[in-house]
Parts: sequence; C-alpha cells; structure tokens
Amino acid sequence: MQVSEKDIELKDENEMTEGDGRVYEVGYLLASTITEENLPVVFGNLKELVSSLGGIAIADEMPRMIQLAYPMVKVVANVRNKFNTAYFGWVKFTMDSDKILELKKKLDLDPNYIRFLILKTVKENTIAAKRFVGRDMAHRKPKTEKGEDAGVAVPINKEEIDKEIDALVEA
Repeated sequence: MQVSEKDIELKDENEMTEGDGRVYEVGYLLASTITEENLPVVFGNLKELVSSLGGIAIADEMPRMIQLAYPMVKVVANVRNKFNTAYFGWVKFTMDSDKILELKKKLDLDPNYIRFLILKTVKENTIAAKRFVGRDMAHRKPKTEKGEDAGVAVPINKEEIDKEIDALVEA
C-alpha cells in the first residue's frame, strides 16, 4: 500500500516526529515506601523501559514527594496498601503507537507505581506559567474614592450616559 502526499498532509503536525513516532507523556505516582536512595534507580528503570520499547526521551522531571489530595489504595501481592503521600514525576517521549499498550502493561505489573497516566501531547514545552494572587489582594473588598464600600448604589445620570454613548458612536 502506497502513502500519497495527501495522506501525509492529513496527519496532525503536532504528532509527527522522527520515524513517525508520536509524542507521549507519562505522569506517575510512585509509592512513598521507596527510599530516597532507590528513587533514582526506579526513575532510571522507567526511562530504560521507554528506550527498550523504541522510545526516545524528550524531557523528564525527577520524582518529588507530594501530599495526595485523598488517600489512594494499591493492592500488591494480596496486601492492601494505603498511601497519603507519593512521589510524582513525568517523562515526555516519542514512541510508535503500537508499543504504548505494551508500556502500559509493564507499568501495570510494577508494584512501585500507584497510578500513572499516558497522554498524547506535543513536542513543544507546554508548561503554563503560574499565576500568583497575593492573599492580601484576594480577600480585600474594593473601595470607592471616599473610602466607602463598593457595594453602595450610586445614582445613574441618564443624560451623561447618553452623551458618552453618542461620543463613542461618533468616534
């Protein structure tokens, strides 16, 4: 079966990379029972697994300890383990789409992973800048020029509003 130029143009440009692999990102939670000394080993094993399946790592972040929003349970060898903290990390890589299912199966079998999520993404850096809202500004009520609360009703002068509208329409 031949691939025409038209078929190539129809592919999503964000998903095209070298060798026609797609760009994926895996975000994961590692069990907090892993020691700090073994953390780089587990992280290295994931990157090695990706490369053994023909993937090429683009970017990654070393896992760091986070507090979970709710307790998570993972059953390993018929033992129920409950986690309130975990190591969170991610790896962005390119891989053929037919190998992703195999990656998922291998991560499912690894008892170190509490949860993971594999997403299709783009090669570019998509980290959004964090917006900072100071606590002083978040809870402050807006004040009027006289120092009164902004919730006080101010009478509306219809003639002034009509003049302003006319001036805007003419401009």
